[in-house]
Amino acid sequence: MTRTGTTPGSGTDTAIDTAIDSAALRAEGRDTRRRQERRGELGPERARFRDLLGKVGSGEHTSTGLDRAEAREAMDLMLSGVASDSQLGAFLIAHRIRRPTPIELTGMLDTYREQGPRLHTPGRRPLCFGVPYDGRSRTAPLLPLVALVLAAAGQPVVLHGGAPMPVKYGVTLAELFAALGVEWRGLALAAVQERLDQHGLALTHQPDHFPAAERLVRIREDIGKRPPVASLELLWTPHRGDHLLVSGFVHPPTESRAWEALQAAGERDVLTVKGLEGSTDLPTTRAAITARLRDGAPARILLHPREHGIDADEVAWSNLEQWQDEALAALAGEGPLAPALRWNVGAYLWCAGQLESLPAALAQADALLAARAGLAALERLRP
Repeated sequence: MTRTGTTPGSGTDTAIDTAIDSAALRAEGRDTRRRQERRGELGPERARFRDLLGKVGSGEHTSTGLDRAEAREAMDLMLSGVASDSQLGAFLIAHRIRRPTPIELTGMLDTYREQGPRLHTPGRRPLCFGVPYDGRSRTAPLLPLVALVLAAAGQPVVLHGGAPMPVKYGVTLAELFAALGVEWRGLALAAVQERLDQHGLALTHQPDHFPAAERLVRIREDIGKRPPVASLELLWTPHRGDHLLVSGFVHPPTESRAWEALQAAGERDVLTVKGLEGSTDLPTTRAAITARLRDGAPARILLHPREHGIDADEVAWSNLEQWQDEALAALAGEGPLAPALRWNVGAYLWCAGQLESLPAALAQADALLAARAGLAALERLRP
């Protein structure tokens, strides 16, 4: 377009263009200075977290995601208290909408391994269970009972959990153990390690043993959705050393992401379980869908309870008082929870390599329940 009063290519036209370009450069310089000033006000760490947030929250077509080191850095900044509440909420909900990549989960897992509590079982190979921290609300939990019987059989078990939290606010592992007279809340980590050494059973409690991660709970309450750290809780264990990691899942894409993330993290033996409400409790009304991940190759394993004479309905969750009665009866091989307890104890004894076949492991489960071994373990753990 030719400007009025000028001739294309004239000196006047060139001068106007130069003036316009100079003004644009000055404006751009002012904008750059403002951005730099604002970034300086944020501080280097919060500004860095904003950069990482931009990578996960830029939309379906422009989001680049994080590599392993960046995901670890983001989780470090979240747990350190540097990131603001608004940044935390934005990151968690953006990550939920986009879905974390397996390598992002691996990077976040790196931070949990570095900053979380650590337990050890020299010379012994425990089963380490990862179940949803927001608990159970529809079906009666079995894991505390399974853990007691397995520990009584000489199979160490490491658990971890927290206080009631969103989105379900279901009953927690710590509450279930407390109903049986075993309190894990308020214990020093050294006391938890001592129980693991003496009795083959441990439960770390996030408010006591991982307060940095507990900071994220109030953000989870505000956003009202299950964020990626909820998936992380299924993949992490406080145990260090050789173990079999048992991880619950609900949806198939979650399972495949877990395989990739844990393989990258160096987990050598993993069992993924489509259990009740995302837990590791094997159902009795359908085939248990599991997979064993060894040396990077997952192998699907279907466990059919009816093939082993187990045909019992799932027991509905009611309240702690009723569960306590049912749990104590089951540890004696009686009551509505007994068939599911037998099924789970046998299956996990077999998966842990304690018995060569599932039928043999179920026979061992029968013997343990008949001997009230789980009740004896419970008494040893009580004050």
